[in-house]
Amino acid sequence: MPSFLRVYTGDDGQSHIEELDFEMQPFVDTEGAHGMSTEVINTPGISFREYQPGYFLDYHTAPRRQYSITLAGEIEIGTPDGTVKHGGPGTVLLAEDLTGSGHFTRVVGDQPRFFIIVPLGD
Repeated sequence: MPSFLRVYTGDDGQSHIEELDFEMQPFVDTEGAHGMSTEVINTPGISFREYQPGYFLDYHTAPRRQYSITLAGEIEIGTPDGTVKHGGPGTVLLAEDLTGSGHFTRVVGDQPRFFIIVPLGD
């Protein structure tokens, strides 16, 4: 199963990172596809992005609640409490720290990071 990270603002007003499990349930779709799935999440759009090796964005909060899904390359994300997580292809990051101390983002390794941004609706 791919990695699922969440960065959020805690009750202390600081950004934190936690690892989550996908909440999967059995499904059967209208055409007969079946297996395990998360619930459908309403989104206003999708964007594909690429950052070059060495890219670094210092402490910042998320611009909106959004998923950031790495397709290629590797990301490092950290919070002021010293927590640092790495993610490669398949890593899903849920960014929800809209206030507080923020997090940093860095592309590590020698490959560009190609990823999807999925803003979340209210």
